[in-house]
Amino acid sequence: MDPLTLIGVVLAFIAIFVSMIMEGGNPAALILIPSLLLVFVGTFGVGMAGMTMPDWIFSMKTAKDAFIGKVGKPDALVETIVKCAEVARREGLLALESQVQTIEEPLLKRGLELAIDGTDPDALADVLEAEVSATHKRGAIPAKLFENMGGYAPTIGIIGTVMGLVNVLGNLDEPSELGHLIAGAFIATLWGVLTANVLWLPMGNKLKALNEINHQRNEMIVEGVLAIQGGANPRMVDRKLRALLPQDGSAEKKAA
Repeated sequence: MDPLTLIGVVLAFIAIFVSMIMEGGNPAALILIPSLLLVFVGTFGVGMAGMTMPDWIFSMKTAKDAFIGKVGKPDALVETIVKCAEVARREGLLALESQVQTIEEPLLKRGLELAIDGTDPDALADVLEAEVSATHKRGAIPAKLFENMGGYAPTIGIIGTVMGLVNVLGNLDEPSELGHLIAGAFIATLWGVLTANVLWLPMGNKLKALNEINHQRNEMIVEGVLAIQGGANPRMVDRKLRALLPQDGSAEKKAA
C-alpha cells in the first residue's frame, strides 16, 4: 500500500480548515448541504455523462487504488523471471509447468504457459504486446475521468454561486439576510475549486502514475518471457531486465 496520496489529501484539508480557524472563521460554515450536494453530485453526474457504463463501473472500482493501491516491487519480479530462466535453461521449458502454477503475476503466468505450449515466438510477442497495450489503455480510463472531474467541479461550483446570487437578488428587501445569503452563494465555488485541486486532480495523477508503473512492469514481463522462450542465459536476462528498472526511484516518485 502506498498511502502518500491519502496523507497528502488529509494534510491539505487540515491546512485549509486550520488556516480558516486562525483567521477567526468557523469551518462549520463551509458545511452547507445544498452546495455540497450540487458540487459532488453534479460533478459525478457530468463525469458519468461522458462515459459508457462499463468504463464508469471500472473507474469506480479502480478509484480506491488512488489511496490504497499497491506499488509492486520490480526487484522481486525480476528475481522470479530469472529463476524461471534458470529452470528453463537447465531442464527445458516443460520443467516450468509446475512452477508456473505458483506465479501470482497474471501476465507472466499466461506468457509462460503459452511458451510452454510451444507458441511461435513472433506470435507470442504479438499476443503479449497486444495484451499489454490493451491493459495500458484500459488503465488510463479512470485517470482521465478524475482529471475531467477536476475540470468540471469549479464550473459546477460557479453555477451554484450564480444560483445563490439569484436568490440574493430576490431578497434585497431583507437586508439582514443578505450577508448570510451572499456568503452561502460563494460556498459552492469554494467547494468546486477545493475538490478539484485537493481531491479529483490528485486522484487522477495518482492513477495515471500507477498505470504507467504497471505498464513498465508488463513490458519487462514480455521481455523476460521472450528471453526465457529463446533459451537466454539467466545472467543476461537478469542484466537486461534490471536495465529496464528505474535507476533513481522515478517509478516510486510517479506513484506519489
